[in-house]
Amino acid sequence: MTAGDSIFVGKGGGEAQALLLKYANRHGLIAGATGTGKTVSLQVLAEGFSKAGVPVFLADVKGDLAGIAQAGGANPKIAERAALLGIADHAMEANPTVAWDVFGEQGHPIRATISEMGPLLLARLLELNDVQEGVLNLTFKVADDEGLLLLDLKDLRAMLAYVADNASDLGTRYGTVSKASVGAIQRQLLVLEQQGAEKFFGEPALELADLMRVTPEGRGIVSLLAADKLMRSPRLYATFLLWMLAELFEELPEAGDLAKPKLVFFFDEAHLLFDDAPKALVDKVEQVVRLIRSKGVGVYFITQNPLDIPEEVLGQLGNRVQHALRAFTPRDQRAVRAAAETFRANPEFNAATAIQELAVGEALVSLLEDKGIPGVVQRVMMAPPGSRLGPITASERAALLTGSPVNGIYDRPVDRQSAYEHLRDRAAKPAVEASSSGSASGYSRPGGSSSRPAPAPKPAPAPKQPRAAAPRQSPGEAMVNSALRSLGTQLGRQIARGILGAIMKR
Repeated sequence: MTAGDSIFVGKGGGEAQALLLKYANRHGLIAGATGTGKTVSLQVLAEGFSKAGVPVFLADVKGDLAGIAQAGGANPKIAERAALLGIADHAMEANPTVAWDVFGEQGHPIRATISEMGPLLLARLLELNDVQEGVLNLTFKVADDEGLLLLDLKDLRAMLAYVADNASDLGTRYGTVSKASVGAIQRQLLVLEQQGAEKFFGEPALELADLMRVTPEGRGIVSLLAADKLMRSPRLYATFLLWMLAELFEELPEAGDLAKPKLVFFFDEAHLLFDDAPKALVDKVEQVVRLIRSKGVGVYFITQNPLDIPEEVLGQLGNRVQHALRAFTPRDQRAVRAAAETFRANPEFNAATAIQELAVGEALVSLLEDKGIPGVVQRVMMAPPGSRLGPITASERAALLTGSPVNGIYDRPVDRQSAYEHLRDRAAKPAVEASSSGSASGYSRPGGSSSRPAPAPKPAPAPKQPRAAAPRQSPGEAMVNSALRSLGTQLGRQIARGILGAIMKR
């Protein structure tokens, strides 16, 4: 249920608990043990944002969030919960949804170019050491200086081979290049390629504006990422989400305090963003989370344990929904204490005790109130969703793709002239010239006779056949091709680094 300026999340302490839209860009956390209701709480918030006209990006890790695209059916438990909360106008309805999939199997493909990803996140994705990361940075620099676009994996492979073959010449300008390091990077790229990453790197690259669409009726579109297969490559999943977050930071203008966010992200299995991440990268993630608020973007992390989130990031999360935690181990007990201590205390109950007593569908909730002050923690009975709980069928997913506003835009890959093609043509040119030079040269035997046999008389030329007319481009095709050529010429040396690239220079 959504009012004009807030999202109803449930009732606690005898009062309605609502998330104020003007503070929704202060980020948030949904935590709790498995089976305590995190997914339902996430779905309720996502529905509320969509109804308020806020686009939503949702990572569907287990495949059970796709039901947000379909109206919920008759469910006695949901009807009972709505009655208990006094929701008279609770309606079962679908939410406008666009399905995405990095692998292009359950949704529209999502792609990014190698250059947009940048060397920092690629190094993390490939698990490179400091020396190998240095070689990768050098490779990007050489590509920039020589105007070579790095768009897909074969471009990066070709560029690494070029750097290794010209190590002695490049070393005087860029520093020592270790061929062993180049070989190690190539092997890691092969592993990444076998995991399906070649489908992620390339063009057409995702336009972030397509994640920020609103229907003609004013509903925010839910961008649903099928991440069940992507989760099998957790580093690719984490790097992809960080890339999206930093791309938004790069591209969106400063917005200040808005009546509602421009976009809200929900990152399920949030611990994967930080597992084994170096401190320098965690610092930059914290910086992005802190600063992206002013761009009008809210980020909500979903995880089992609050301790999965670094303290520097956890401190930025103002809106909190804490479902039950079980304190069976010392780490669990620390998590309970940590979760309880982050709330503004309520004298009516002990938060640490209540966290262990919460039933399914209950949560401790603290939301930002007027002037951005954290509200006193309340034990809340959470509101039920209006969309379906659970997955959708194959035919329903196919209908989503057919009726999608981006249908046909990203479905076919584009392979334009880039580093691989330029380096291939550059290597072939000397061979052609050498062959031509060898064919033209000859020598004479003593006495003036040539060492070559006399050329056979040339046959009479065959009558020329009329050349087939080339297919004519449509005005749209001509415009696109012209724009691509212009982009390659003008910006070849200024490739956007994407994730955290500009931030690293700050």
